[in-house]
Amino acid sequence: MDREPIMDSGSCYAVFDLFPVNDGHVLVIPKRHVGDYFDLTPDETREVWEMVAEVKAFLEKEYNPRGFNVGVNVGEAAGQTIDHVHIHVIPRYPGDMDDPTGGVRHVIPGKGNYLIE
Repeated sequence: MDREPIMDSGSCYAVFDLFPVNDGHVLVIPKRHVGDYFDLTPDETREVWEMVAEVKAFLEKEYNPRGFNVGVNVGEAAGQTIDHVHIHVIPRYPGDMDDPTGGVRHVIPGKGNYLIE
C-alpha cells in the first residue's frame, strides 16, 4: 500500500498500516515525536481524535466495514514496538474472525469473550 498520508493536518497525519490486520487498517500519527500517548498535549490529543473520526468516515466510504476497533499501545508491556505514538483504526467485517465478542479484550489471549463460562 501507498505510504503517502491519506490525511494531514497541522499536528498529525494518517497512513495505511504497513502490516494491516484488515483491509483499510490506518494509523493516525502525531507529527511531534512522542513515545507515550499520555505525553501528548491537550491540543494534540484533540487533533488526533478529530482525525480518527475523519478516518472512520473515509473508511466507511471506501471500504464499507461493519464495525471498528480503535486502539493505542502504550509501553512495551502493552505491545508497543514503535517509540512514536500512533492510533490504530481497524475496520471490522463479518467473518474476519470466528468470534469477535469482547473486541479489544482479545489483546490478552483467552480473555476476550467474557460471556463464555
